[in-house]
Amino acid sequence: MRPNIVSEAGLQTRAGQWWDGIPFLTSAVIIVCGVIYLICLLVGYDSFYEICFLPEALVSKFQVYRIYTSIIFHGSLLHVLFNMLALVPLGSELERIMGSIRLLYMIILLATSNAIFHLIIALFVAHNPFLPYQYLMNECAIGFSGILFSMIVIETSLSGVQSRSVFGLFNVPAKWYALILLVVFQLLMTNVSLLGHLCGILSGFAYTYGLFNFLFPGPSFYSAIESSSWLASCVRRPKFILCSGGNPSAYIPTFSGQNSPSSGLFSGNIWRNLSSWMPQRETIAQSTQDDPRFPGRGRTLVSGQNTAVNSDLNLEARLLDNSIPNNPSDIAAAGAGERLSNERLSLVNNVVAAGAGGPPLPQVSFSYLRIIFFHLEFVLKG
Repeated sequence: MRPNIVSEAGLQTRAGQWWDGIPFLTSAVIIVCGVIYLICLLVGYDSFYEICFLPEALVSKFQVYRIYTSIIFHGSLLHVLFNMLALVPLGSELERIMGSIRLLYMIILLATSNAIFHLIIALFVAHNPFLPYQYLMNECAIGFSGILFSMIVIETSLSGVQSRSVFGLFNVPAKWYALILLVVFQLLMTNVSLLGHLCGILSGFAYTYGLFNFLFPGPSFYSAIESSSWLASCVRRPKFILCSGGNPSAYIPTFSGQNSPSSGLFSGNIWRNLSSWMPQRETIAQSTQDDPRFPGRGRTLVSGQNTAVNSDLNLEARLLDNSIPNNPSDIAAAGAGERLSNERLSLVNNVVAAGAGGPPLPQVSFSYLRIIFFHLEFVLKG
């Protein structure tokens, strides 16, 4: 039996449209993680202990490369598949807001902050005087899920929603959404890194409260990268999103504010560097007005209707005023014109009445009929 060619073509077309809708950097991360996993699978590489994030190796041997190699390697097919499927909506939404280069900068920043939080907590737990626990220093963590938990916190804060659905089963408050996901994943899959996911949530909250604002460069930094010759082939691609087309502020947008200038490390303003560490939240209404994703201002339907009614009334008043002459000559001319119009109207009425076999129709002033017609049109429009 021949296969259904139409359905196969439709499936390929839908898959192509789905892939074309994913922005440049998000699709690049998916390709990189997928290719790395396929290469490891083909060559039989499974020594993840050499590339994973290991606090003990970072402290004793200063292997800083583990901070970034650990986020692009995955341990199994389901691991990389679930992480990339979760990255598609999160990365696409954030990339459309920030731009491709800004999102890349944010991923590098989140990977670094996740590693710092992970290392600090592991050292504290391992060397506390009450109950030292060395397991976290020797825990090997790999995968992109730590960055994903940071993105979940950031996207939830930027969206301003009040609740989120957990797998379509039940709704939870938006501020607890990432923590509840952490608990659910830990109960369903015991081999996941609790500390790695928790540090991702901490980095996400640090970002949303503006604690990283002093690390963000100005728009000229991103423009210089986008205009560089070695990135020209990427910028020309239709899926690439320029930073100039997104948020116009000097740094990546946060929930705490959209219009704050870049500070500290790049501008030299020490006071703004220190004040950016103070957590500040604005109301959702204000953040919605400042959100570059929703430009313009709304107008209620009632006010529009009142405006239309007032304009019609003003038009009626102007027409009535224009129908009343001011000068004596205008009055005489208007009277002659009205008598002429009345004579013509009387002649037309007599002809119509004669054709119908009835008595002559009564004479009506032409200007009066015009006002009646105007009111009739106004009623029909209203």
